[in-house]
Amino acid sequence: MTTFDAVLARRLAAEPGRPLVTFYDHASGERTELSVATYANWVAKTASLLVDEHGLERGQVLRLDLPTHWLGPVLLGAAWTVGLTVALDGDPAADAWFTGPEGLTRWAGHAGDGVVLATALHPLGRPFEERLPDGVLDLGTEVWSQPDSFVALDPPGPEDLALEGVTQREVWETAAGGSLLTGGGRLLTRVNPASPSGIPCFTEPLVRDGSVVLVAHPDDDRLEATYAAERATSRA
Repeated sequence: MTTFDAVLARRLAAEPGRPLVTFYDHASGERTELSVATYANWVAKTASLLVDEHGLERGQVLRLDLPTHWLGPVLLGAAWTVGLTVALDGDPAADAWFTGPEGLTRWAGHAGDGVVLATALHPLGRPFEERLPDGVLDLGTEVWSQPDSFVALDPPGPEDLALEGVTQREVWETAAGGSLLTGGGRLLTRVNPASPSGIPCFTEPLVRDGSVVLVAHPDDDRLEATYAAERATSRA
């Protein structure tokens, strides 16, 4: 299992209906759950949007700037399906940028240099209610018309970069040898998976036949109840 596509295909073949990403926002009360199949659908639609609508190609760089949210794993998967390198911090130079509401002022100015996509972080991916800066595209408007399956014409291989300086092979070999959860386990975490330190919180559950419960704006008094309700087996 040395590419994202291979890892996800194995999960789809085994248990497509099993929960993969469960998201809680303790501040808003939102709970969103993606099964393996639903997650794969979101990845396919987003990958198609990146490639077929906006012309991104294998080897280009996507700057991802999102808080803890279920769309973080979706964007990681879509980028790796296409063969994009995901940049999570450091140099802002990229070929495309993806952000939430708080990053609009940081990245809107790049709309003349490449693709700038934004999400309102509403439940179920609804679009922004307010007008976006010129050139910034709304994921909630654009993604729904994309097909439910995607096959890359130039698929990435194990040695393509998944993160800056890290190949797809290295991502999945590291995840397979990780220790955040046992095989088939359920990891509860308050760590953002779309961050340099948080990548294993998504990659380990995916490759080790498990699942992840992401908690945004965690309320310490509610974490134990969430852990129990979701039948989590470990935490990070």
